[in-house]
Amino acid sequence: QEIDGIVLYAAADCTGHGVPGAMVSVVCHNALNRAVREYGLREPAKILDKTRDIVIETLKNSHQESISIKDGMDIALCSVNFNSGELQYAGANNSLYIINPNRSVAVENAKIFGEKGEGFEIKADKQPVSNHFNNEPFTNHIIKLEQGDCIYSFSDGYPDQFGGERGKKFMYKKFKYLLIDIYHKPISQQLLELENTFDN
Repeated sequence: QEIDGIVLYAAADCTGHGVPGAMVSVVCHNALNRAVREYGLREPAKILDKTRDIVIETLKNSHQESISIKDGMDIALCSVNFNSGELQYAGANNSLYIINPNRSVAVENAKIFGEKGEGFEIKADKQPVSNHFNNEPFTNHIIKLEQGDCIYSFSDGYPDQFGGERGKKFMYKKFKYLLIDIYHKPISQQLLELENTFDN
């Protein structure tokens, strides 16, 4: 979604299954939209702070016994300003990866991964967008983008998928190295590689 020259996008995953899970998804989706449209917020961390307030208040007032006030959302939320070349990110349990072996400077506050240090992980805050035992303001990360940066936002669905001969989780380490193997390919080809690896 583009607002005021800034593109906002997110990868999110809500807790719960079936009808309760669907209702939590609707509550979280509406809260995100309100934080941006009604409250005019553009900074990802402030959007998540306000979204959490709205989600907690909405679920507190819900008469659905199947929905817990602790239900909520994991999310990687980004804003991109294409004029300034700046990306802002805030995350609730969902980190952000940037891969580019030719970066002139490392990504600030990022953990480096890959054999050649080509990957950068910006860690999410270890809290969901919901009522948590230790609610803290979300952290806003500002990244100056460089030519060749490939940015990956995701839920835990891919690395936590069970499969293979031993029925084990795929895991984040394998996910990182898969992205390093494919980042230089066209995006459509990357999609095929991710789908094929997942299916296999």
